[in-house]
Amino acid sequence: MSLVTVATDRGISTLTLDSPATRNALSAPLLAALVDALAACGKDPAVRAVVLTHTGSTFSAGADLKAPPGPYAFVDLLRQIVELPKPVVGVVDGHARAGGLGLLGACDIVLASDDSDFALTEVRIGVAPAVISLTLLPRLEPRAAARHYLTGERFGTEQARAMGLVTASLDEREAVLDGLRQGSPQGLRAAKRLVTARLLETFERDAEELVQLAASLFASAEAREGMTAFLERRDPTWRL
Repeated sequence: MSLVTVATDRGISTLTLDSPATRNALSAPLLAALVDALAACGKDPAVRAVVLTHTGSTFSAGADLKAPPGPYAFVDLLRQIVELPKPVVGVVDGHARAGGLGLLGACDIVLASDDSDFALTEVRIGVAPAVISLTLLPRLEPRAAARHYLTGERFGTEQARAMGLVTASLDEREAVLDGLRQGSPQGLRAAKRLVTARLLETFERDAEELVQLAASLFASAEAREGMTAFLERRDPTWRL
């Protein structure tokens, strides 16, 4: 079974993360499937825009702690979304956590249902939102980013919109997609380059440093304890 399903309708190709049993955790196989699907969309002249969505109640729970992708692979995926010559619309109807928010940060437009919720939970397992900072920090209001990077608190769609993570309500999906269908391929491609130029600068400047930071954090004793505690469904030793 494919971890990413693809369906195209009137120029919109919908890529669906389809591993609900793992809460669409970002495993190496899922990343590879998504990379291939995005590449195919980029080459297909019949595809005007891409929707990235999910099955189950979770858009993505973040990195798969049992089969994690390499940090360079995740950087490459995020950059592929940003550089895709077609708009990418993230659609969330449920939960999004950790690396899942990095995927949303890479999307050009993000739509979420009113009862969706989000969290950057990395600090609770002994690491930090390192690689996903490439797509999140240029998007997020700084004070809100600091709060949620540091606390790991859950927050709702209204807060996500206020801080710059979510663009609009899921109720606006058809209006957004209809707007994209009215854009010319050349116009959409050029407009996307304009709005992603500064985001791509962060990849050129910071990607290597953030990959090294992620690697050092995940190799630490605290991270081993945090991930073990998470998998064993217990509090880590540092919990007060």
